[in-house]
Amino acid sequence: MFDVGLGEMAVLVVLALVIFGDKLPQVAGQAGRMLRQFREMANSAKADLQEGLGPEFKDFDIADLNPKTFVRKHLFEDDDPFSGNGGGHLADDDSYAAVGGLAYDERPPYDNEAT
Repeated sequence: MFDVGLGEMAVLVVLALVIFGDKLPQVAGQAGRMLRQFREMANSAKADLQEGLGPEFKDFDIADLNPKTFVRKHLFEDDDPFSGNGGGHLADDDSYAAVGGLAYDERPPYDNEAT
């Protein structure tokens, strides 16, 4: 997530020691408590949202709203109805005409009113 190398991490540790000095354990403890409270608030909000949606959405996952997850789930699924191999591509023995598409030398229909 954060692109921090070993040298940069060492500089951050030295900088934290200089700034906070002997209060560094207290600051780290406060940061840990704050992170724990934030995580509890997020989990509570997630539970409230799922409870508010009702039983129809009991299997709803908040992570599905992430664009990467949405695209991966809905565009790259293995259950492609046009393919016998399930990979999202036509198998070698299938033709476009067999699955409702155009044959190799067939021209698509042209609609004068649509252009």
